Amino acid sequence: GLKPDACVIVATIRALKSHSGKYRIVAGKPLPPEMLENNVADVEAGAANLRKQIENVKLHGVTPVVAINVFETDHAEEIEAVKRISVEAGALGAAVSRHFAEGGKGAIELAEMVIEAANRPNEFKFLYDLDQPIKAKIETIATKIYGASDITADSKVRAQIKRLQESGYGHYPVCVAKTQYSFSTDAALRGAPSGHLVNIREVRLAAGAGFVVMVCGDIMTMPGLPK
Repeated sequence: GLKPDACVIVATIRALKSHSGKYRIVAGKPLPPEMLENNVADVEAGAANLRKQIENVKLHGVTPVVAINVFETDHAEEIEAVKRISVEAGALGAAVSRHFAEGGKGAIELAEMVIEAANRPNEFKFLYDLDQPIKAKIETIATKIYGASDITADSKVRAQIKRLQESGYGHYPVCVAKTQYSFSTDAALRGAPSGHLVNIREVRLAAGAGFVVMVCGDIMTMPGLPK
């Protein structure tokens, strides 16, 4: 029965630049030096992802706030660009957060903005009606949240969905396990892609937690713990 009063979307300049698709980032290796230069155009290009994130939060009837998690390499013009983009996209605002460097003092601006957002009237709602069939819920998530044109699933997965529906789990909400790097199931597809297909690789029932899990694309889930 808990309902959120506000939502914080955490963004970094370097993450937005990575969504421009111009840079090759390799885990464990230094970022490309040119990525750390002052370049508002790259921030603008990658901001398509942030705009979509804000849109998705607003679909649920909650006011979003953007936290700009800053690094020493960020430039003032880039930060101002994120603030402007956030407001234009429908967020209450974007606050610079320096809590890693300054502790609680560095998060005061963000905290005050979150309080303001939480005090605003909101009408939190699910993306879909819980009484909708499981397949319809998956399609709604794929098209409205991920910008996909449709979902795909082989006969085995479709049979799993049908069996869960007929076994009385159709009213459960859906949890999606997929790559965190993209709205699509392709980790290399940055920004805010549209018209792609979301492939449902597997369906799992989390009966105790009360939801159905859709495993999409090439994603590894955590192994189960021993008894």
